[in-house]
Amino acid sequence: MQYHWDFDFIWNSRSLLLLGVLNTFKLAVISLSAGLLIGLFTGIGRVSPSRLIRIISSIYTEFFRNVPGIVLIFWFYYAIPVLTGWQATAWLASTVALSLYTGAYCGEIYRAGIESIEKGQWEAARALGFNRVKQFRYIIIPQALSRMIPAFTNRAIELLKTTTLASSISLAETLYTAKLLAEDQLRPLESYTVAAFIFTIIVLPLSYLAFRLERRMRIAGGHAE
Repeated sequence: MQYHWDFDFIWNSRSLLLLGVLNTFKLAVISLSAGLLIGLFTGIGRVSPSRLIRIISSIYTEFFRNVPGIVLIFWFYYAIPVLTGWQATAWLASTVALSLYTGAYCGEIYRAGIESIEKGQWEAARALGFNRVKQFRYIIIPQALSRMIPAFTNRAIELLKTTTLASSISLAETLYTAKLLAEDQLRPLESYTVAAFIFTIIVLPLSYLAFRLERRMRIAGGHAE
């Protein structure tokens, strides 16, 4: 049987699709921003001289890295009301879950970046009379950031794709919008094909950027040697 493709309803529903795409971007940007901040403290905590801080940071990192993102979303959306009697919105549950999930991965990126800085840089900072906070602020983090940018770009790409998990609790992002159109028009092939196309045109430039950054870092590292 030959299938007859029909995308007319997609054009007619473009405002709904655009809203879904905007919600995807909004969820990704907020979760990434929060994750970068959480990850900064977690990464620094992972290399802290305090054993207690290292343990707490490690527990957080390992827990949120090993629990699937969709389980976290379900937990914040369905379990919190059972435990507290307060129902979070789909938007809040998704944002908190993905922020904590992303923060754990970002924390590992920060940790790896910090540990990649040569020991002599730490010694030079101490010789200048910098305390640990100033060592991180003025010496270590600025140097480590350039090495971490490619990894953060890849994490942003993964997060953008992970936002589709929010459709499981009916958050109106791109995939959920496509699902609504598929059910309403009985055209799942067209709806999900358009969703795939949208993610492709968003992710491809980011993937290319990540590739270019990684290549530049390898070249810079080779010249440094």
